[in-house]
Amino acid sequence: MTPHHSPSPGLRWNLLDDSLIRWRCTAHGDLQRSSLPELLAAMTAADRVRDFPALRPHQRHPWHAFLAQLGAIALHRAGQTQPWTEAPPWRAALLGLTPDDADGAAWCLVAPPGRPALLQAAVPGERVTDWKNVLHAADELDMLVTSKNHDLKSARARARRSEPDDWLFALLSLQTQGGFLGRKNYGISRMDGGLANRPGVGVVPAGEGWGARWTADLQTLLMKRTVIAEQQELMAEGGHALLWLLPWSGTESLSMQTLDPLYIEVCQRVRLDDAGGVLLARKTVSEVSRVAGKERNGRTGDPWTPVNRAKGKALTVQTRDDFTYELMTKLLTGGDYEHGAAWRLDGWPRDATLQVLVQVIARGTRGKGRTEGYHERRIPISPKLRRSLLGLGPQRVDVATIAKQRIAVISEMRKLLRHALVTLFAIRNYNDSPSNNDKAKVDHFTQPFEANEDSRFFDDLAQEAEADDADRLKLRLCWLRGLEKRAERVLTQSFNAGPRSGMQRYKARAVALWHVRGLRSKLPDLADHYARSCPDDTDRTQHHA
Repeated sequence: MTPHHSPSPGLRWNLLDDSLIRWRCTAHGDLQRSSLPELLAAMTAADRVRDFPALRPHQRHPWHAFLAQLGAIALHRAGQTQPWTEAPPWRAALLGLTPDDADGAAWCLVAPPGRPALLQAAVPGERVTDWKNVLHAADELDMLVTSKNHDLKSARARARRSEPDDWLFALLSLQTQGGFLGRKNYGISRMDGGLANRPGVGVVPAGEGWGARWTADLQTLLMKRTVIAEQQELMAEGGHALLWLLPWSGTESLSMQTLDPLYIEVCQRVRLDDAGGVLLARKTVSEVSRVAGKERNGRTGDPWTPVNRAKGKALTVQTRDDFTYELMTKLLTGGDYEHGAAWRLDGWPRDATLQVLVQVIARGTRGKGRTEGYHERRIPISPKLRRSLLGLGPQRVDVATIAKQRIAVISEMRKLLRHALVTLFAIRNYNDSPSNNDKAKVDHFTQPFEANEDSRFFDDLAQEAEADDADRLKLRLCWLRGLEKRAERVLTQSFNAGPRSGMQRYKARAVALWHVRGLRSKLPDLADHYARSCPDDTDRTQHHA
């Protein structure tokens, strides 16, 4: 898209005035293009924004966080408590955040190197054209470094011309959620070290557009900014908020104590450039990180980052398996983690249906900033469950207790199922140890079982947690019986992979079934049920084994 003419030389693609951001309307899905102030007005007035077609999944949280932080900073500096529903006051407030750049340079994708550009610190006196790292596609600029081509093809946009919002989202992803990317390429302060990540954890309204969540978080940030400043020893007033406004030679770091509680940071020295109407990026290294916050271990007051109370560190997700029901239970019921401001269960309409939303780029363990892809999970919270989780009363403790008991039972059943499968595959002469091939077979059958229990965990939990006391035991018993049947189903499906000859086959299958049904001896409620409904069942099973 051709940028509007700018009043100052060297300025291109101004987000305050140019219609650079593509989005689709909630009502009819038509493609729209707008400036940043127009977008904020559209989200405020009628929650008109359904999605952003250029926005990739792993860029969703950085974009939402940027819009919420930016909106809250602008409203606070303007002395406002409610967002504007029209674009002009938004434009005036955003421009008011950059008094030294009244021509809008700090909101342009391209500006002279000696001046700030959007999410790009000024580099006075440097020849940016001498920087060796030149990137011709927006994908190349993004922070997502993968080991598998199916996660995200690097520079796939080479086949087409990247539009300005492609570059905007890639730049935002790099600067606000980037980790360690190699020597002298430091990551952001809002994570627990360079090999960590910046998770997005919050409570959001279910089934709404972008504007509903943005408006809710915007109000929360306005209310909580003073508390965040006090807790994190940041500047409640007058702190650095938009860190790209400060020149950066790469040799000096900013102290955390000089920052606004909602600060939006930049972590890389990068400048976009206009190459005959086509954008490209130039990057170089820095000697130090932009923000000196290593000792904080990611504890910066980020509204969407939980902090582990025992470790005093921000939550880090290293593999795609870490958003399991165990971790989600800890986040949902509290105790182990101190939530950021965006975790808010109160203040919603009484009948509102909410979701816990978690988003993260899982971090690998092999260094060089390698990632394990983007992961997102949503957990519905009904109005009744929300009331139980509010506060620290007995109802919340009750939900946590039920969840912990269920986790323990599933863990025990998983052990029994694995033991049963190992027994099934290892029985050749009865004393053989399982081979590596047998262990691979075990994993082949247990992983679907674990995935199924994970996917249904919170629906099952909500049924019991929301039930009256008189119905809870019945629901618990039904769940226990179902869990055992699901494990047995996995086991019987594995029989064809076990011994096939005569006596060994019957011995292996009988012993394996006996192991799975061992859960009954560990759970009195389940044992009582079978004793009452079919008193000979246990004896027959053991005799047959």
